Amino acid sequence: MSAWEIRPERPEDFAAIRKVLVAAFGEDRVADGVDRVRESWIYRPALALVAVSDGEVVGHVMIDGCTVTNGAGERTVAMLTPLAVSPEHQRRGIGAALVRAALAGAEAAGEPYVVLEGSPKYYGALGFLPARDHGITMHLPDWAPPEAAQVYLLPAYDGKDPGLRGVIGYPPVFD
Repeated sequence: MSAWEIRPERPEDFAAIRKVLVAAFGEDRVADGVDRVRESWIYRPALALVAVSDGEVVGHVMIDGCTVTNGAGERTVAMLTPLAVSPEHQRRGIGAALVRAALAGAEAAGEPYVVLEGSPKYYGALGFLPARDHGITMHLPDWAPPEAAQVYLLPAYDGKDPGLRGVIGYPPVFD
């Protein structure tokens, strides 16, 4: 097993990232979404990370922006999407390392939490919790169980802040 390094993505990585995304998801849709994120207000370049092994991009994760809306208004919060590792490099801890690095970046940026849609088993093992238990509602695809709506609470989280509860809104780039 070769070692890997995690670092922010660079424009020269974009083609390799696309290749990883298409290989991991088996289609172009997610890679197209990442391209749209990079062209939008939700893009956070410092929180778009790659895993590089032997000079090759083998994994990618992004934390971008979304909104949480409630009776008090709307605010921007962080969302992790997508996480991808090349199939030939999966099951080596690269995905978990990418998620941990992205969460550390979100914490350093002062985010209160990070939301995502994903496998409760996988992300739960990384410390994600059911979003509904924290007053956060996410509209999930029909195939996703309610537990797929998850949140990772960061040190800046204040459970008494009503502005952190509500409905997650996805930016138009995800339509």
